[in-house]
Amino acid sequence: MGSYETLTVERRDHLVLVSLNRPTKLNAFDLAMLRELSEAYTAYEQDPDLWCLLLTACGDHFTTGLDLAEVGPAVAKGQPLFPEGGVDPLDLMDPRRTKPVVTAVHGWCLTIGVELCLASDIRVAAMGTRFKQMEVQRGIMPFGGGTLRWPQVAGWGDAMRWLLTGDEFDAAEAHRIGLVQEVVEGDLLFERALRIAQRVAAQAPLAVQATRASAMLALEQGHPAAKDALLGQARGLFATDDAHEGVMSFVQRRPAKFQGR
Repeated sequence: MGSYETLTVERRDHLVLVSLNRPTKLNAFDLAMLRELSEAYTAYEQDPDLWCLLLTACGDHFTTGLDLAEVGPAVAKGQPLFPEGGVDPLDLMDPRRTKPVVTAVHGWCLTIGVELCLASDIRVAAMGTRFKQMEVQRGIMPFGGGTLRWPQVAGWGDAMRWLLTGDEFDAAEAHRIGLVQEVVEGDLLFERALRIAQRVAAQAPLAVQATRASAMLALEQGHPAAKDALLGQARGLFATDDAHEGVMSFVQRRPAKFQGR
């Protein structure tokens, strides 16, 4: 998947582990890290043998957010933050991701860190993680999807409580409002998130992607659009080799061996 200056990337069977790796800067996102994260997501999206991505971070913190001294002027000038044609890790601009992402956070998880959580599919936090969507405290607003996804995830009142104050909240609150699905002891974070990602990667990948696509369609375009597409999506899966394998594994009482076709 190439070499990176601000990330570490490791393949494990059908799973890819991507870690933010700028610990001396508290994993703050400069333009290079934004570009490289897009490149890693693009490589994941384009590789048919990769079925799930686990996003983590090296060092004491997930991320302290954007390096505004560098990124701010670029945004103000309208410069693109991601390579042309690259997958947007924030899942806002085309081409969009079709495969699942599990995110594990610890330490500080600020601004774009929260938005990367919101853009992923399953989130796990270490006890002691501290969250802030603090853009309003800097005279700006969240522009990585926070204003779109916070109300969907947390409901209007809880979303506005944290979006409009920029206040800090802890992992227990993140769990209460649905920002994360599990909170674990810090030394168990990686193994727990890895286990979840491995469970996702062990399933039939086309079925996982179709299930995610159906849910995303309902979320973004409403139940009627998702309902209208439902049977067509299901029929397509029934014709796959993996569906046949799933049935045979059930009949023969053995683990399924999916191929992604």
